[in-house]
Amino acid sequence: MSEGLVQRRTAAAAASAAASSSSNQLAAAGSGAANQLSDSRTGSFDDDEKGSFRLTLMEEVLLLGLKDREGYTSFWNDSISSGLRGAILIELALRRRIDLEPPGARRRTLDSRRVVCLSDRLVGDALLDEALRHIRETETPENAECWIQYLSGETWNPLKLRYQLRNVRERLAKSLVEKSVCTTEKQSFVVFDMTTHPLVDGQAKLAVIRRAQDCLLSRWQADPQRMDRRSLALLYLAHASDVLENAFGSLSDEDYLLVTGRMRQLLQLDFDAEGAKDGACAMIWAVAK
Repeated sequence: MSEGLVQRRTAAAAASAAASSSSNQLAAAGSGAANQLSDSRTGSFDDDEKGSFRLTLMEEVLLLGLKDREGYTSFWNDSISSGLRGAILIELALRRRIDLEPPGARRRTLDSRRVVCLSDRLVGDALLDEALRHIRETETPENAECWIQYLSGETWNPLKLRYQLRNVRERLAKSLVEKSVCTTEKQSFVVFDMTTHPLVDGQAKLAVIRRAQDCLLSRWQADPQRMDRRSLALLYLAHASDVLENAFGSLSDEDYLLVTGRMRQLLQLDFDAEGAKDGACAMIWAVAK
């Protein structure tokens, strides 16, 4: 065999190996991009577990309900109390501290699936850790609705009153002050004085509002399982707390009609079926129900 032919065959083999290596790298990159896209659609449990978000769901719901200049929620809003307790349960579930029992033959509905503790590792947030301790120490597991009532103190069972979380709004407001989102002032209401927490970081509240809007506009997904978990939870919690309208005030008439129509679609879903699907955060659907 001539020396030139050997050289040509060697060069061809090297080129083939290089092309194969490049193809493998492109395939790996494509797979990584697909996984990243999937995480961005569904929300990453890992990010939630690490607590890498600046504000908790409770703080976001309270922020939507706070009047910017006055620094307090509406006196006529009786729904925000239970909404904040529901936010605590979802936040703990997203951080993999609690969950619902898996569905079964006798546990098909969300009401029949009890809240169970997955980990007693503290979160580092006083409210979340207090709620986690109550759930861990209870002798008889209860469903999500019962826990919202217990944490709100809305129960006729005197033995369950010890589970009540007190001064939740004030504690969350102080947390927002510590994060430089709000400040603390004293306001006189003729017959009494009240500590208020006016907004100082408008961008923080605007970010929450935009996330709620984008979830129903530019990032809308017909399949709720493909939506970002925290954004989906925020929508349901804000609706339950009667503060969702505060996120839609800046929309045009056309966009407002669009988001309210899509929100109605979310509210008309079969929550039991959605909570039983693989990969679903069942606690979101249990609280929304």
